[in-house]
Amino acid sequence: MSGPGFPPLFQGLATAGADPFDVARSEADAGCDAGLVAYDITLDRLRAALVFAPEVSLRDAMIMLPICGIGFQNALGALAPPEVSVHLAWQGDIRVNGAVCGALKVAAAPHDADRAPNWLVVGLTLTLWSDAADAGTTPDQTTLFDEGCSEVDATHLLEAWVRHTLVWINRWEEDGVKPVHDEWTGLVHGVSQQIDIDGSSGTFLGVDENFGLLLQQDDQTQIMSMMRNLTEVS
Repeated sequence: MSGPGFPPLFQGLATAGADPFDVARSEADAGCDAGLVAYDITLDRLRAALVFAPEVSLRDAMIMLPICGIGFQNALGALAPPEVSVHLAWQGDIRVNGAVCGALKVAAAPHDADRAPNWLVVGLTLTLWSDAADAGTTPDQTTLFDEGCSEVDATHLLEAWVRHTLVWINRWEEDGVKPVHDEWTGLVHGVSQQIDIDGSSGTFLGVDENFGLLLQQDDQTQIMSMMRNLTEVS
């Protein structure tokens, strides 16, 4: 059986059970080309990671996290039944019909906000199916199967994620932040709700033009930089 097919300049790497996020970071650190797609697909889970080589500062390159989120939403939206809703959280959670079904995370090196990083990796984890005995007892957690997406092929979803993400990267490069911001704002989960971010609680008001999270605490509004979402490089 052939592996997934990706657009030109993207190269697939099956990780044979290893965490694609870890593999992608290791490959990036060793100097692999941008466009690597590390992936591992099993019966119950899709894991993948994309390697980027941004030419902008890390602060600006963090837009890859919302761009990859939009790419995933567009991909699953095209493959899933029309009644399935997909929303995104600022820190990377992917919600299907309101419940958490997966997550995105991001790593980069070095962690200098004002410099272009040597590499940036965005990882995806998605729960496809579960036979856990406690299934249904955690209403805030779900699977694609439980949300009526049993016909969605994980390989096709991975291919579509890469394609749609590339569309939005090109859109960002051509038209700037605004169309990405507008699209993501329409997909974000939890606006006007109480949230807790790394021990800071308040009302989620949305994001600023740089995707900084606006957190209202009493009569003050705190702005949290997207840099807070970086996974530490081990």
